Amino acid sequence: MADSPIRVAVLISGSGTNLQALIDAQQRGELPVTIAVVVSNRPGVLGLNRAQNAGIPTQVIDHREFNSRTAFDKAMMIAIDQYQPDLLVLAGFMRILTPEFVGHYTGRMMNIHPSLLPNYPGLHTHRRALEAGDAYHGVTVHFVTEQLDGGPPIVQARVPVLPDDTEEALAERVLEQEHVIYPLAVRWFAEGRLHLEGDRSKLDGELLPPQGHLIDATG
Repeated sequence: MADSPIRVAVLISGSGTNLQALIDAQQRGELPVTIAVVVSNRPGVLGLNRAQNAGIPTQVIDHREFNSRTAFDKAMMIAIDQYQPDLLVLAGFMRILTPEFVGHYTGRMMNIHPSLLPNYPGLHTHRRALEAGDAYHGVTVHFVTEQLDGGPPIVQARVPVLPDDTEEALAERVLEQEHVIYPLAVRWFAEGRLHLEGDRSKLDGELLPPQGHLIDATG
């Protein structure tokens, strides 16, 4: 169990609904964390307003102002490290990170991806699940490694795909579960219960299955 709240940096690119879920959980006393900073690679996004409304410091580092991913990531690291975070949370951060950035935060950086990884890394996950005729779809929180959407899963929430589902309807149900499992994974880490060990996630001293801890949601 952590003795005091850990410091978290949240990286966003857009509306920040998962950021809001973390803020809400923290304000309810469910997360032993201090959100030290919210960093966006895009100015003017709603997620920055969410942070400011909660009194959280914000930084905008516009990737368009840099001539390479390496230069952008170096600027990100300098800005983030000023806040001495124990954990980085990628919450809709739509940039591919360099190996140097990932290596700098190995074992203390999480991402959330709207599919049951390893199914459907990348974009358009809901459309791809529908086109494949999948019976189930969902969302994964995982540790970040150099492999895009390929780090060790921590927790997955699985929802049924309904016969009349559209992309939008399925996305909405998946998003509801994102707001459940991301605060859960962050809480496990903050409490000192969750660690990265090699290529697996470890919870309460036990290696998790390759797909992580599974939560079945009724949709």
